[in-house]
Amino acid sequence: MSEARILPDDARIIIPLRDAVLFPGVLSPVTVRRESSIAAAQEAVKQERAVGFLLQRDPAKTDIGPEDLCWVGTEGPIARYITGQEGAHHLLVQGQARFRVLEFLEGWPYMVARVAQIEQTDEQDSEVEARFLQLKERAIEAIGLLPNMPAELAEVVRGIESPGLLADMVTHMIDLKPQQKQDILETFSLARRLDKVIELLAGRVEVLRLSKEIGDRTRAQFDERQRETVLREQLRQIQKELGELDDSAEEIARLKERIESAGMSEEVLSHARKELGRLQRMGESSGESAMLRTYLEWLTELPWKPTPLEPIDLAEARKILDEDHFGLDKIKRRILEYLAVRKLNPQGRSPILCFSGPPGVGKTSLGQSIARATGRAFQRVALGGVHDEAEIRGHRRTYLGALPGNVIQAMRRAGTNNPVIMLDEIDKLGAGGFHGDPGSALLEVLDPEQNQKFRDNYLGVDFDLSHVMFICTANVLDTIPGPLRDRMEIIQLPGYTEEEKIQIARRYLVARQLESNGLTDQQAEVTDAALSSIVGDYTREAGVRQLEREIGAVLRHVAMQVAEGQAEHVRVDSEDLPAILGPHRFENEVALRTSVPGVATGLAWTPVGGDILFIEASKTPGSGRLILTGQLGDVMKESAQTALTLAKIWSSDSLEKTDVHIHVPAGATPKDGPSAGVAMFLAVASLLSGRPVRSDIAMTGEVSLRGLVLPIGGVKEKTLAALRAGITTVMIPRRNEKDLEDVPAEARRKLTFLLLDRIEDAVEYALEPENQAEQAVAG
Repeated sequence: MSEARILPDDARIIIPLRDAVLFPGVLSPVTVRRESSIAAAQEAVKQERAVGFLLQRDPAKTDIGPEDLCWVGTEGPIARYITGQEGAHHLLVQGQARFRVLEFLEGWPYMVARVAQIEQTDEQDSEVEARFLQLKERAIEAIGLLPNMPAELAEVVRGIESPGLLADMVTHMIDLKPQQKQDILETFSLARRLDKVIELLAGRVEVLRLSKEIGDRTRAQFDERQRETVLREQLRQIQKELGELDDSAEEIARLKERIESAGMSEEVLSHARKELGRLQRMGESSGESAMLRTYLEWLTELPWKPTPLEPIDLAEARKILDEDHFGLDKIKRRILEYLAVRKLNPQGRSPILCFSGPPGVGKTSLGQSIARATGRAFQRVALGGVHDEAEIRGHRRTYLGALPGNVIQAMRRAGTNNPVIMLDEIDKLGAGGFHGDPGSALLEVLDPEQNQKFRDNYLGVDFDLSHVMFICTANVLDTIPGPLRDRMEIIQLPGYTEEEKIQIARRYLVARQLESNGLTDQQAEVTDAALSSIVGDYTREAGVRQLEREIGAVLRHVAMQVAEGQAEHVRVDSEDLPAILGPHRFENEVALRTSVPGVATGLAWTPVGGDILFIEASKTPGSGRLILTGQLGDVMKESAQTALTLAKIWSSDSLEKTDVHIHVPAGATPKDGPSAGVAMFLAVASLLSGRPVRSDIAMTGEVSLRGLVLPIGGVKEKTLAALRAGITTVMIPRRNEKDLEDVPAEARRKLTFLLLDRIEDAVEYALEPENQAEQAVAG
């Protein structure tokens, strides 16, 4: 059995301290958590040896060595050892003497060092004695200023005869940084140490004296207000007992109490007191009293006081966004960037976000997720069809039934001064007219330079909207006034791909409809094949609203079977859907409609996403006229003229005795824009050459008379429309290649993209070879 190792006489077990400095003559509590420090403390208790305590230079560092410690410390025995919870061990240490480390010894499971004690003697001269008396007076004064400090402590200080002990004890007592205390510990000259402690204590006493004066003034003001409140309450109770207090007086007293406690600014508070005085002077029979009472209630119910917020947790925000929304990675990243800036600079001006995209893609729910992630209240203000400026800025109080505007009403409902307010459907604001321009009224609401002092017509006083997080939604941007749009950062939300819709249905929609229809997942099951069929055969949308309605119809059918006792568990597959939802509503018409010459498939952008557009061309004997049908706009008509001219040049056929008729089906729907130029050219070129356009290809792009293919907009929406329609190849202008970065990864993976510089490229890619064209015609 090996013998335990014995420390040399001049060696000490060393325990590093993160943020504490021990002093000789002072009994100090110490908490240790490191395994090596716990082992060192236990061994010191076992051997009944003094321990050396050294300050760690960097408290955040966990893996430390001798170079990370100050080499002057205090040694002393562990008077008491308590094992705490969660890995913390508590020591009570009696400081005995200063020491200096000579060297650290290796080979021990904890830190061990050879040390030399620093002898301290109290220098006896008149200067030291004067400093000693000055320090004692300062210390007694500080004890008198500190709250909850026992009076006996002052007597203890008076009884101390050692200047060095008093300096160390005072340094231990006052609130200083660890490095400041270490500096005192390393000051071996008694005179210099007394000077330093007197200087530090003088600054602390000045702070304590000022704090006490402020506290006394505050307490006196509070006592005066409390006295006034108590006296008023006693007066009210006496009047009530004597029958002198009527309901009106009680209500005015209640309003006054609410006004005083609402936290209004001085200007608003003065105005409210003035209006309350008017109400007191009015009789109950006055017609204005009810209006004034309602006005004062509005003032007192608004959130004037700042509302504290929890710090933004980006990890939790990311988790909430992922829980609430599938996909939309680019949008989520931008929202997290927005929240990160708010976290680092809470007082900074945040941009006004505007989510733009087709219906049903999650714009409103994104706003709700942001509110949940930031711990704010959420309010929605519907702006669709609003044509009266008073809906935003409020009605003047002179009108009967006047109310504040929708923004102030939302603030009242929220109950906090920093909610998330979603201005929904901002693109559907009514145009300015006889009732004013609501779009212009919103400029003040959304402008950080102005909304600190937003003045609602009904309130007639300034209200601070600068802490509100405004988020707008829109389907299209063209109808938003330019100055209003300039104040917002536009974030585009694309439509969903088929795979994303299936995932959204599986994760969110089915569960929501199960709960809505009183079913459980043990009673009803919708297979992935059924969901895929609903997406492809029964819906044709960018979002998922219609998809959720169809899932609801399926589950209502299941609910009826379960309620009637026909089945305990119903599994819905794709072949069951025609019996529930009827025949397929959408067919893949592309292959059928492009198998003959003169038909091309174009791509169009619409306010609700993208769509495919068939261009049909035919020729008849005539005089070279161009006939256009299908409710085409002026721009699209000019594109058709350009496409016909290019087709004549390409085919070397002047068509002097032939009329060309271009038709775009769905004639009841107006159509316009330049991006159908390539599709119109290929439809005419296919007609003149007898070569059909490939059935798996769709195209978009504007053409010039020189045969150039020019860039267009809406590439992302058009690409998703092609994917929904079963297209496998999409032709776009080469100058739109950069826009493919915005196309979802699934669409880029499933589609082949061909880039066009000139119309000859389109002919090469899209028209069937001549031998196949002859076979198609013969067939």
